[in-house]
Amino acid sequence: MKNRVEELRKSRGLRQEEFAKAIRVSRQTVSSIETGRYSPSLELAFTISDFFGLPIEEIFIHERSDVL
Repeated sequence: MKNRVEELRKSRGLRQEEFAKAIRVSRQTVSSIETGRYSPSLELAFTISDFFGLPIEEIFIHERSDVL
């Protein structure tokens, strides 16, 4: 799943460590989310959404497949 977490974090002038502390996860978790290696739980996605004051769908971009 693509996301805008890195872009939004940097626009606020935050380092990964600072952002991680604010949302109560490790810096490694933030790095993994930003690179797309890890998709956050729904609860963490809402926490990130609340932090940035944006709807989840403006932060996390679901890529649809053609498989039904």
